[in-house]
Amino acid sequence: MLAIRVHEFGGPEVLRLETVTDPVAGKGQVVVRIRAIGVNPVDTYIRSGAYGTRPIPFTPGYDGAGEVESVGPGVSGVRVGDRVVVYRPAAGTYAEKTLCEQREILALPESFTFEQGASLGVSYFTAYTALFQRGRAKKGETVLVHGATGGVGTACVQLAHAAGLRVFGTGSTEAGRALARQSGAQAMFDHSRPGYTEEIRGALGGIGPELIIEMLANVNLERDLELVGARGRIVIVGSRGKIEITPRLTMRGNLDVLGMSLNNSTAEELLEAWRGIHAGIGSGHVKPVVGEIMRLDQAAAAHERILAPGAIGKLVLIP
Repeated sequence: MLAIRVHEFGGPEVLRLETVTDPVAGKGQVVVRIRAIGVNPVDTYIRSGAYGTRPIPFTPGYDGAGEVESVGPGVSGVRVGDRVVVYRPAAGTYAEKTLCEQREILALPESFTFEQGASLGVSYFTAYTALFQRGRAKKGETVLVHGATGGVGTACVQLAHAAGLRVFGTGSTEAGRALARQSGAQAMFDHSRPGYTEEIRGALGGIGPELIIEMLANVNLERDLELVGARGRIVIVGSRGKIEITPRLTMRGNLDVLGMSLNNSTAEELLEAWRGIHAGIGSGHVKPVVGEIMRLDQAAAAHERILAPGAIGKLVLIP
């Protein structure tokens, strides 16, 4: 089979398409033929070595969707041919097939395409964790999704809207802002335009939102601290560098700045998140937005694209 392999940490050029041995399902495992692969910013951080070292070579990728090709001993409730979502398998998803523990697959809703299934994992688990487990979002509150147009951003908008929150968002393109409004955002603002935070405050009657979900803290955290309401919470989902902030801003309203990483989630927290996501699927509020689709052999270009501004929906690779 074909797979992307990383033999050394570095830039996108270290992603190599190679022929490797097909996986074989052992006890408690299944082999999934991958039909679509979700690309996430975290994939680029792991590839570059920014998230610490790991054994090399390796196949990157946390998200995927496909069909069960074979089932190992001890697996129950899963049959060959089942359509599944693949979430965080140790073997990686940038490949034509991947080896999964049974706990690493979830049933793909019948109404979803493989591309939508590959957009569910990291984006929606991150969104749920940021909003409800770390951000303590409550019905009736206002949440600002600072970067509402990419995979995690649209997931945040949909889940927050489903939970009865008032959803504001930011995006740098009109197409992205329109997408977020269609996903449930009540109002959208252009974060590339000077003075946009005052526009947000004005739309809220001079007070800040109770919660901000921040995708690029190294650029926006100081502004968030100035904007968020008293006793507000800021949850940092993404950051690509350092920032100097004014600590006294946290004191003015007893503010909370909270970090999050799915690597720190317990099995119970992930199960809670999946139940929340599944409820959103059932209600029709959760519907992953697929943006650009590229081929597996374009993985290096996809890693450049995922970090570029103006993201719209989820970037997906097709083997």
